[in-house]
Amino acid sequence: MERRQLGASGLEVSRIGLGVMPMSWGYFGDSPDDPVRVIARAFELGVTHLDTADVYGPFTNEELLGRALAAGGFRDEVVVATKVGLEVGPNGGYPLMHDARPERILREAEGSLRRLGVDAIDLYYLHRVDEKVPFEEQWGALASLVRAGKVRAIGLSEVGIERLEIASSIHPVAALQSELSLWTREALRDVVPWCALNGVAFVPFSPLGRGYLTGTVSTADYLELDFRKLNPRFTQEALDGNRAIVEVIRRVATRLGVSPAQVALAWVLAQGEHVLPIPGTKRIRYLNENVAASDLVLAPTDLAELDEMPASVAPRY
Repeated sequence: MERRQLGASGLEVSRIGLGVMPMSWGYFGDSPDDPVRVIARAFELGVTHLDTADVYGPFTNEELLGRALAAGGFRDEVVVATKVGLEVGPNGGYPLMHDARPERILREAEGSLRRLGVDAIDLYYLHRVDEKVPFEEQWGALASLVRAGKVRAIGLSEVGIERLEIASSIHPVAALQSELSLWTREALRDVVPWCALNGVAFVPFSPLGRGYLTGTVSTADYLELDFRKLNPRFTQEALDGNRAIVEVIRRVATRLGVSPAQVALAWVLAQGEHVLPIPGTKRIRYLNENVAASDLVLAPTDLAELDEMPASVAPRY
């Protein structure tokens, strides 16, 4: 697969990465393929950008990725990204709590290194800004890990231009990870262009709309044990109200002889050379499909049709 520079970090990643989260956390209701095998297959297909976080589980998703790296023997050929700054709620679930105190960041980095089985984390994100702690202290703690050789590059998640500029004045921002998809386009107004101008990679999570844009989610019933049950876009009313979005994607996919998921990913890739999505999956079948989207080039007429589709009837959160 074609590769891209991860901002100005000096790291290089595949054009499409892999979000490891759904293999062991957040998405339930069906039986996944063996996750270690899924990760190995991703590497076989040329995927070299693997994304996780300490809060996924908590901790079990990092452990899973660590097992896959050890079993596959390809640690030195991939970029391993993880995150810090969130923790599960008091009952072991949602809502997630923000805790990015510098001392906690430094402590949790040691845990991530151990669970992943790596000498250094390639890309370490501040998962969410903790409003109880000065932002400069949070970012400074991550920067200190780079100076200590425990982290190679650092990034932010779900922040705006003001904080990107503050962070950049302290230490280079390698990547910004935020949501971007055909039903979540707000980042295109400001942060995606800012990243392009400032040498920062933009890493979209949920580029398939948490599965909805693939056309496979039609009922909220099976989401009872799934984190999406708390999302306003996954009420039955919203699922029904957003059918027009899926129909546009399906129409383009049918015309091109590809899947709706591939159209949705190709649209995300078309938003810029610095846009590097990390679709998550727990099935080899869908992994193969997602990776193949890297070769799909949408014509201007296709992009125009997708750009003109209606907005979501429900908010993101």
